[in-house]
Amino acid sequence: MEAPAVNFTLLLFILLVATAVFWVAEKFLFRPRRVSAARAAADRLRQRRDELARQGIAPDPSLSDERIAATRDALLRQPWWLEWTAGLFPVIAVVFVLRSFVAEPFKIPSGSMESTLVPGDLILVNKFAYGMRLPLLYNRVIPGGAPQRGDVIVFRLPKDPSIDYIKRIVGLPGDTVSYENKQLVINGRAIEERPDGEWFDPNSMVYYKRYIETLGRHQHAILLNPQAPPYVIGGPEEFPGRDHCSYDAMGFVCKVPPGEYFVMGDNRDNSLDSRYWGFVPARNIAGPAFVVWMNFTAPKNIGLIH
Repeated sequence: MEAPAVNFTLLLFILLVATAVFWVAEKFLFRPRRVSAARAAADRLRQRRDELARQGIAPDPSLSDERIAATRDALLRQPWWLEWTAGLFPVIAVVFVLRSFVAEPFKIPSGSMESTLVPGDLILVNKFAYGMRLPLLYNRVIPGGAPQRGDVIVFRLPKDPSIDYIKRIVGLPGDTVSYENKQLVINGRAIEERPDGEWFDPNSMVYYKRYIETLGRHQHAILLNPQAPPYVIGGPEEFPGRDHCSYDAMGFVCKVPPGEYFVMGDNRDNSLDSRYWGFVPARNIAGPAFVVWMNFTAPKNIGLIH
């Protein structure tokens, strides 16, 4: 999954700081000034009314209690530029906290995770399942569970952290992952695959073989194109830890370094993943995707992610 180049978290943080400055200024500077000015104006109008009454002059309609209250309210009213700055601070603060520490939304733009996730799926990522990390700094401040084999995770692409990807964890730190002749093997054990019919891709007009794979505690569908190679020959890049992997025409074998993870897409022959650009460091992981909350073109996809 690829996100826009704009770092939305950074943009939201800048808005949070900017609106917080105006909120503090409103609370301790601007509003006290308006309250003082409104009180002084109301007192002057009342004094004027009392002075006219002592002189026996008929009451001026502009000095009625209703008009004085209207004048006071007008002076107390926030100017528009404070409504759009200080007034938005609580909303932005709530959104920032929810996105940073509870759940963050993403949209699936490609078919690399079909048939589990399809283009247009709007998903939520659990931001505290693996422990809470500081926004922008990504330092873990509260420990949590460890990512598990089979988890569907959103992470920052190691070679370009401004891009978010979504894949499934195949290899944990220390695992030996082999993918030869389309058979996934982890630590010498072949991963079970049960045939489950076919999947038609309307974009490529190709039928894929569909299998149910058991990976850790997860059972999920994967797609295989019998005509495609296990990876694009010449495709693997020079990535950190490349010396932990060996490639040949049959496939590859990788030893996952400590603190890092090997990920693959469920659409195995249409996924740019760890086979090509390497391992995912733990600090790059945003969290596990746990639900599709909307797909406007395919609402049947709404539900929990397996």
